[in-house]
Amino acid sequence: VQLQASGGGLVQAGGSLGLSCAASGLTFSSGGMGWFRQAPGKDREFVGSIRWNGLTTYYADSVKGRFTISGDKAKNTVFLQMNSLKPEDTAVYYCVAASRRWITSASQMGSSYDYWGLGTQVTVSS
Repeated sequence: VQLQASGGGLVQAGGSLGLSCAASGLTFSSGGMGWFRQAPGKDREFVGSIRWNGLTTYYADSVKGRFTISGDKAKNTVFLQMNSLKPEDTAVYYCVAASRRWITSASQMGSSYDYWGLGTQVTVSS
């Protein structure tokens, strides 16, 4: 199983950036995909997720209204559109996937997901 994320980079505050992540070698019976992030010196935190059943999305309060998650279950791909970026959004962003677990609004812990990507750096300059 491999989760390959792309799209990270450097952007100015107020700008936008999009991330994508494709999962290979994985078959979803239910579950979904999502994103976590970890800033230097801080704990890893949930960003958002999408449940394949109904394409329901969930977001951390810190990104709600600014970030949008979408996905294509047929392609095992999830996208994260980040708008109105702030310097505090600077972090390594990790793509995650749950192949069988039922993703809910409570699925905000790392243990809710079975697979993790290597991460992609997002840097927002002030």
